[in-house]
Amino acid sequence: MNIVRDKNSGGFTLTEVMVVIVLMSLIVALVQNNFFGVMQRNVFIADVQDFIASFQMAATAAAQSDRKYEIIIDVAEQTYTLREITSPQLDEVLEEEIIIHENIGEYCRLLYVEFDDKDYTRDGSAKFRAGRAGWQYGGKIVLIDQEQNKYSIVINRLKTKVEFVYGDVELLEPKPKEEAPI
Repeated sequence: MNIVRDKNSGGFTLTEVMVVIVLMSLIVALVQNNFFGVMQRNVFIADVQDFIASFQMAATAAAQSDRKYEIIIDVAEQTYTLREITSPQLDEVLEEEIIIHENIGEYCRLLYVEFDDKDYTRDGSAKFRAGRAGWQYGGKIVLIDQEQNKYSIVINRLKTKVEFVYGDVELLEPKPKEEAPI
C-alpha cells in the first residue's frame, strides 16, 4: 500500500506564518502602547494627588490649630515643600520645619503659578500660606501631562478644599475693599 501525500495539504507555508507573526506583533504593539499610556496617566494622577494632599494637610492642620503652614513651589526645580512655620523669619526655612519635600513627578510638569492678585511666576518660587482663617492668598498652579494637556490646581482663599480641574482655568478676582465714607 503506497500512500502519496500532497505537498500543499499539510502545514502552513512560510508566507502564512510570517503574516500571522506580523499581525500578532502589531496587536502586541497596540496593547503595549495603550498600556503604557494608561500607566503614564495613572502615575500623573498619583503625583498630582500627592501634591494636592500636601495642600489639604496644610489647610486642615492650620484650621485645627494656631499654627501656620506654607507650601513653597519651585517652578524651576519642579519641587514643592510643605513646612510648618515656626520662625518669625518667613524667608528662612529651617530643616526642622520641613514636613514634605518632593519632586512634582516624572510624568507631570509645572508650567506656572498665578495668584488671584494677578502676580505669577514661570521660573521662580511661589508660596501659599495657610492659617486658622484659611489661605493667605488664592491662586492656581498649572500643570501639563505627557500629552501636553493642561490641568489647574485651584486654591481658593475662602475654602479649605483644593480643586483639581482640567484645563487652564480663569481665576476669580478678589472683590476690592469698599472705601469707608468720610
